[in-house]
Amino acid sequence: MLTARLSRPLSQLPRKTLNFSDRENGTRGSLLLYSAPFVPVGRRTYAASVDPVGSKAVLITGCDSGFGFSLAKHLHSEGFLVFAGCLMKDKGSDGVKELDSMKSDRLRTVQLNVCKSEEVDKAAEVIRSSLEDPEKGLWGLVNNAGISTFGDVEFTSMETYKEVAEVNLWGTVRVTKAFLPLIRRAKGRVVNISSMMGRMANVARSPYCITKFGVEAFSDCLRYEMHPLGVKVSVVEPGNFIAATSLYGGTERIQAIANKMWEELPEVVRQDYGRKYFDEKVARMESYCTSGSTDTSPVIKAVTHALTAATPYTRYHPMDYYWWLRMQIMTHFPGAISDRIYIH
Repeated sequence: MLTARLSRPLSQLPRKTLNFSDRENGTRGSLLLYSAPFVPVGRRTYAASVDPVGSKAVLITGCDSGFGFSLAKHLHSEGFLVFAGCLMKDKGSDGVKELDSMKSDRLRTVQLNVCKSEEVDKAAEVIRSSLEDPEKGLWGLVNNAGISTFGDVEFTSMETYKEVAEVNLWGTVRVTKAFLPLIRRAKGRVVNISSMMGRMANVARSPYCITKFGVEAFSDCLRYEMHPLGVKVSVVEPGNFIAATSLYGGTERIQAIANKMWEELPEVVRQDYGRKYFDEKVARMESYCTSGSTDTSPVIKAVTHALTAATPYTRYHPMDYYWWLRMQIMTHFPGAISDRIYIH
């Protein structure tokens, strides 16, 4: 870390006004910043990586597409034995077919719906019996499976809140609990894919934010408990990679979600907000979904490091600078300031 040591009183330091604009809301404002010379007094470094990964096995959930699909292929290329948990293995999804077509003994797809305890338990037994020495355990678990939606609180049904939570939060808890005995035996790693939305909330994203905040808290509790047992727990908080992961399935899917949402709204809500307001929110969501990064490599590198570094980070932030700075401001500044910059 870098620590700044001020050499002059704050009032005597050079000042600079920072003009800012919010990409989503189109608002503008300014901040008065002071520049100060600083002396680097320390920086965290990593020790060497863990032993060669050839004998290490990893389970990744949500490998039908997106991060999970890319990560399964990457970790296989790095020498891991990869168990790729796929929701649609039994239906032969395109992602499953491509992974199976590699015909490698070190990459095996597994039917895994993280919402179903029976499938999770069955996957745990299949993986345990597939390990060369089950008593040495499973090196890594990557909880990646997730879904999302959008809509203001008054536009979102309780069924939608429950559906998103069942996958993103309870699915993460369910899979972790099932595989912790194997992870503990290996003194291995748990890597939970959260989101920048697990650190800072946003309008029209409450179902997703709630679950990712929950994943953050669960990960912290698990990290505290596992530390004495030699298990390391990391959280990866990607920025906007919707364009790369097709989390919403494109603009047509967004419109389909929006139309269904509007049709199911109580009449009083439709009358109070009006269709114009609703359509503006949908258009903003479409713009957000098409503006993200299409390169998933920062996320893949973060997860790989969490699995292989001798001293992995507690949290990784693969995101562009705009979102990184916004997250720092919203998590460190008083709420009145961050709200003024990004919300109001």
